[in-house]
Amino acid sequence: MKHLASLTFTLLFSSSVLAQQTSVPVAPPQPPLVGSLAGHSEWPAAQPADVGTIDTIVAALYDVISGPKGQARDWNRMRSLFLPDARLIPSRTDRNTHRNDAVILSLEDYIRRASPRMTTEGFFERGIHNQIEQFGNIAHVWSTYESRHAAGDAKPIDRGINSIQLLKSGGRYYIVQVLWDSETPTTPIPSQYLPK
Repeated sequence: MKHLASLTFTLLFSSSVLAQQTSVPVAPPQPPLVGSLAGHSEWPAAQPADVGTIDTIVAALYDVISGPKGQARDWNRMRSLFLPDARLIPSRTDRNTHRNDAVILSLEDYIRRASPRMTTEGFFERGIHNQIEQFGNIAHVWSTYESRHAAGDAKPIDRGINSIQLLKSGGRYYIVQVLWDSETPTTPIPSQYLPK
C-alpha cells in the first residue's frame, strides 16, 4: 500500500511539473505603433520648394550642409528635410578590427559631430549623378557626391555614394536614412554611377 501511495504521489508530482513546463506564458498586449511624424508634432516645417520632389529634396540636403569657413549651417532647415527618427550612417573601417562597420547616428548626433568641422574648415558637397527608384510612397536615391573645402576648389577632397531612402507623405518627401561610403583606391566609383 505504501508503494502504491508513493507511486501515485510521484505520478501526480510529475504531472504537475510537466504541466508547469508546458504552459506558455501569455505575452502582455503590445502598445500601438506610433509613426515618427505622429510622435513629433513639433517638428520644424520644411520650405515647400525643398521637399516637393525627389530632385529638390536631394539638392536641399547637399545645399544645407554646404558653406564656407565660419558660416553656421541652418540646422532647422536640415531637420525639416528628415523624419524626426531618421538615421545618418557613415560606413567606415574600424581602427582596431580593420573590418568594415557602420556608425549609426541620429540627426542630432550628426549635427553635433559635423557642425564644428564644417564651420572651421568649410565644406561643400554636391551630387554629380543620381539614380532614382520609386514604388508607392517609398523611394531610393543612389547619389554620387563630391566634397570640397571651398566651392571653387578644382579637386574634391572626397567622392563617394550616398544611399538615400525617402518617404512620401502629405504631398512632400522626407529623408528616412542616408548610408554612405567614400571612394578609395581599391574601390573606385563604377562608371555607371558617374556623369556621362
